[in-house]
Amino acid sequence: MSEEAPQYDQADFVVVANRLPVDRTTDADGTTSWRTSPGGLVTAMEPVMQERHGAWVGWVGAPDETLDPFDYDSYHLVPVPLSAAEIEDYYEGFSNGTLWPLYHDVVAKPEYHREWWDAYHAVNERFAEAAAQVAAPGATVWVQDYQLQLVPQMLRRRRPDLRIGFFLHIPFPPVELFQQLPWRRQIIEGLLGADIIGFQTPGGAQNFTRICRHRMKMETHREVVTLPSGRSTRAKAYPISIDAKGFEALARSRPVQDRARELRHELGDPEVLFLGVDRLDYTKGIYHRLRAYGELLAEGVIDPRKAAFLQVATPSRERVEEYKRLRDEVNMLVGRINGDLGDLRRPAITYLHTSVPRTEMAAMYTTADVCVVTPLRDGMNLVCKEYVACRSGTDGALVLSEFAGAAGELRQAYMINPYDINSMKHGMTLAMNDTVQNKRRRMRALRRQVFTHDIEAWAASFLDDLAAVPAPQTTSTDPQA
Repeated sequence: MSEEAPQYDQADFVVVANRLPVDRTTDADGTTSWRTSPGGLVTAMEPVMQERHGAWVGWVGAPDETLDPFDYDSYHLVPVPLSAAEIEDYYEGFSNGTLWPLYHDVVAKPEYHREWWDAYHAVNERFAEAAAQVAAPGATVWVQDYQLQLVPQMLRRRRPDLRIGFFLHIPFPPVELFQQLPWRRQIIEGLLGADIIGFQTPGGAQNFTRICRHRMKMETHREVVTLPSGRSTRAKAYPISIDAKGFEALARSRPVQDRARELRHELGDPEVLFLGVDRLDYTKGIYHRLRAYGELLAEGVIDPRKAAFLQVATPSRERVEEYKRLRDEVNMLVGRINGDLGDLRRPAITYLHTSVPRTEMAAMYTTADVCVVTPLRDGMNLVCKEYVACRSGTDGALVLSEFAGAAGELRQAYMINPYDINSMKHGMTLAMNDTVQNKRRRMRALRRQVFTHDIEAWAASFLDDLAAVPAPQTTSTDPQA
């Protein structure tokens, strides 16, 4: 890669994330173009970027490719290049082989390799340098997620004039787990470079301040951590959400309503339709969920001639061994249940291992009677909020794991412990058989929560708090100042 520093147009608001908010597409004639990536973060940031003439720093998604900054729609995009080796070590290795399982309660065993750490450190330096170059004097920079936890401190060393925020989209683990990490001090110091560190839940924020107090011997008071330099950082919960109005409008549209009816007919017009939507990830509890459903069928609690289960598992990190193993296990379980309990006309479980367009997903949410969201551990989980937003008739039922971050907000869901198969079976049965009045009462409460605390409210809450941080003092030479 070229060592020559590119020239940037400076911006007053900068988002730094692992990926740019666009995907490259190739037309039939071979012409390449860009399109906006799906996802709540991009949706939330679009009006903010337009209002503030912002820039977005991130990887373009292809290895060994160096692109100049370019404009797309409301975004000024600053690509950060990654080599194939860095993708393997920084992204697939340290980010998803070390941090991901560690932060998700060690559902899978984390691996600790020094070469992975070295790549993570080097890539974070590159992102920090790009952000430092594009940020205007006194700009606000918002760093996103676990792949870039060193960037706040690296950026502050380069640009002490900036307001820096960081948001972690996944859980933050308790002290007892986090202390396994050989580079725990460097990660904490990296995060403390931010003025505000946002977490999905109060528990995540509290885990962070405990580590600062007990392991780093720093002074803490509630959500405030005071560094040795005297500068303070706030660790606070900002539960992320969705574009609730957008999902509701999509679900109410004629094409989605027509597709919802067609989809239900394709599934055999069941009396009860269960739905699961997840990335194929070991944290999502897909295997446990399908096993529980299979037992309900085998015990005769659910009649496979009257019920259907549609499970969508979006492919994810398919080069990682742990994910390959999970894919094989789920495939075998679905095959066994369908072989034992299905028939030629209707499989017991319809399993789709593919990506599904947003309109098709809205049709699934619209037609499903019970949505089953049962992660073993999740920072938030937005599927449950998307399902609720699409239920404008206030019908439907949400079965939700108590280990999803959303459980703290969506208290009227049918809560289950995904590690307890009997608990899961009870929750699914109750959601299926509860009275219409109870279901509607629960759904009305869920919808109030989701529509009141939508993605715009999330972004505004964080950025308003960050804007209230006193202007940085730029005279200190302390690396953590």
